[in-house]
Amino acid sequence: MKLAIPKSVTGPALAGLALSVTPIVFTSLLTYFAVVHEAAIAELTAWQWAGITITCAMTSAGLTPPTMLALIFGYFLGWQAVLPLFVINFGGILFINLLVRWLDHDRFLAFIQRNPKAQSVLDRILNNELEVIFFAKLSPILPFGLTNLLFALSGAKLRNILLGGFLGMTPRTLLAIWSGHEAREIKALLENPNQSSWTQIVVVGLIIISIAGLWQVIQRSLK
Repeated sequence: MKLAIPKSVTGPALAGLALSVTPIVFTSLLTYFAVVHEAAIAELTAWQWAGITITCAMTSAGLTPPTMLALIFGYFLGWQAVLPLFVINFGGILFINLLVRWLDHDRFLAFIQRNPKAQSVLDRILNNELEVIFFAKLSPILPFGLTNLLFALSGAKLRNILLGGFLGMTPRTLLAIWSGHEAREIKALLENPNQSSWTQIVVVGLIIISIAGLWQVIQRSLK
């Protein structure tokens, strides 16, 4: 007797679950590695950092959260980490879009199309996709890989995903690099990245702006 697989268990559904769980696991592993091998990491050459950047550009799609990487890169490289971090962010977005081509994208769209109301809401939101992507990426609490997957599956244009992702993630990336650059101990930094009151205020502000912006765009789309 064959085990029937529910229709809701699709490639995108499994990928979404993986992109929600694996960053939590790898954040702990990355924290442990950075603390234990701090001295060795500090001695890395420019070419080694370039190799790490290329590797993280692929793993950031679902394993290594870019904000965590920004803290670590900022701690060791200071403001020189800006360019590598943007390479990592764009690499993660492109990797997810390539991954979607491997998944049963048509099945996901067919599932949405069976619900006319859901399809109507999605179509209206996509009319303002750049704004939606910008405000979603602005929030430090939304998973990087999962949001990239959802935007790719929704049919959003790649140029809007890249532009909205760049504009939305710039403030939080620069904030994380600054926090890493100012930190004196990497263990304290990674265990409590928002230890200063100024950083906490900025993070809360980004979350509020993100929620308010998404609410306004969605409400305007539903009218």
